[in-house]
Amino acid sequence: MSFAYVGCRTTEKRNARGKGIRVYEIDDRTGEWNAVQTLKTMDNPSYFTFDNDNKFLYTVHGDFHHVSSCSIDEESGQLSYINRIELEGGKNPVFITCDKTNRYLIAAALQGGAVYVILRKEDGSLGEVVFVHHFPGIGEDGVCHAHQCIWDQSKQYLFVPQQGRQIGYPGVTVLRFNPENGHLEETDYYRARDYAEPRHIAVHPNNRYVYLVNEKDNTVTYFQFDDRKGVLKPLQIIPVLPDTYTKNGQASAILVDPTGEWVIESTRIFEGMTVYHIDQNTGYLKTTDYVGCQGLTPRFITFDLTGNKFYAANEDSDTIVEYHFNSYEGKLTPTGRVIRTESPVCLLFRK
Repeated sequence: MSFAYVGCRTTEKRNARGKGIRVYEIDDRTGEWNAVQTLKTMDNPSYFTFDNDNKFLYTVHGDFHHVSSCSIDEESGQLSYINRIELEGGKNPVFITCDKTNRYLIAAALQGGAVYVILRKEDGSLGEVVFVHHFPGIGEDGVCHAHQCIWDQSKQYLFVPQQGRQIGYPGVTVLRFNPENGHLEETDYYRARDYAEPRHIAVHPNNRYVYLVNEKDNTVTYFQFDDRKGVLKPLQIIPVLPDTYTKNGQASAILVDPTGEWVIESTRIFEGMTVYHIDQNTGYLKTTDYVGCQGLTPRFITFDLTGNKFYAANEDSDTIVEYHFNSYEGKLTPTGRVIRTESPVCLLFRK
């Protein structure tokens, strides 16, 4: 038996219909999903992480300033609320992750233009913020909008894509993490093309190849990463949209598949996924396929725990669409299973 946790946006401002965090029980034999809980939380539980032991779930609350913690019942998979904290100045937290020591959580705040290091207590509750790294923008009140804070494979470094949004600069900062005190130190900065608006990053299992999706110019940037120095070297920029597609797009999410052979990216408005093959010797990408998401606004994509199934969360059509993933050919094939849940924007699996 497996469990799926779905974050659903809830506010009228986001044109949302969600009620909070949906918990599903999954029959590993048949693949059937069964809803077992809807936990009403503070509004917009929009991105999750587990602690390293998968005993607790942590969520950020989009458009607000808050992070919440929940305990997980081992047998039923259901959640119980523990506590929440406010990130001072940290408006619209959009991403959260746990460090390798299990002592800290790191959250990226978009309009706050910063990443926050939060102490994690042994009972799973959230403690105080121990460090904040700000990304100044243009002028006294400007910020660079931190859209993610994702680890390299060693969990020594954080990659933080930032968007300018007219008051900041588009780019990626690399931060070295000190697990002794939770502090962060910049080791590199990549200035992206003007108006590219970097959004999310995916890291290859070899820790040398790093892929950045740029929301507004609808491209993927490939970097080589030196994990001794914490330095990125940009080598390729490749489009996410077909050359025969002439409408708008908003690139959203990006993944490297578990085998390290493929990159998959999702694009809103285009309403589909782009698949790339990775040259294992060089890291360069080659576009191999475009796949429809069978819905509207694929803000979030992920693999299941086996890597054989792939899911697109379609925020504006209230669906999570399941695909079979063929890792030999890089093919996504719809299985016919569609999970209906309101305004899904995050999906996390647990055994």
